[in-house]
Amino acid sequence: MSVVTPSNPSSPACVDVVLPCLDEAAALPWVLARIPAGWRALVVDNGSTDGSADIARSLGATVVHETRRGFGAACHAGLTAATADIVCFCDCDASLDPSLLVPFVREVLDGEADLVLGRRRARGLGAWPAHARAGNFALARLLRRRTGLRLHDLGPLRAARREPLLALGLSDRRSGYPLQMVVRAADAGWRITEHDVPYLPRTGASKVTGTWRGTWQAVRDMSHVLAEPPAGGRAAS
Repeated sequence: MSVVTPSNPSSPACVDVVLPCLDEAAALPWVLARIPAGWRALVVDNGSTDGSADIARSLGATVVHETRRGFGAACHAGLTAATADIVCFCDCDASLDPSLLVPFVREVLDGEADLVLGRRRARGLGAWPAHARAGNFALARLLRRRTGLRLHDLGPLRAARREPLLALGLSDRRSGYPLQMVVRAADAGWRITEHDVPYLPRTGASKVTGTWRGTWQAVRDMSHVLAEPPAGGRAAS
């Protein structure tokens, strides 16, 4: 269940940026300062105990409270709370700069793509641990085999239109959510593009890929998504 706390409901945004958040108090000021002017930041608090929600609200973000733990649960709560035509996603740990989403949004608005993804390029020591990079590489190859898409990354920086995203019927609420979005978009015939983005050392410890065990769990979640039959052979969700 999610609850939205608006920061300024009288000021509509042309783009909503979903920022899943679990104990990211140290990173929030940097991330929110880089949200493009006129866009709305939707910080989805997923059970933080470090005051992240209060910090986000004080910095002008709209806070969505999602009680069900899981990266996918937080992302989907943000998507359903969004009201703008274009919805973007970005991690809330300062590893990615949300201002880089501007050309992504332009590409969608201009009708050149339906889903735009950021291909992470590590900048600095520790930005992308070897085990996380290996897991991502393996999944990209499996994705290519499943869909034919020649993508190199399944990173969290992305942009698309809200209504078509909701129509995909995304059901994963854990680590498989970003992959399921791409798989179902591919099954639906979406035009999907990928662009290089700098990937910085994150603030704090990763909740998903900070360890081999976490990476393995994420890969297992995503493997289940890849095992889904194409849209024509899948029951409506």
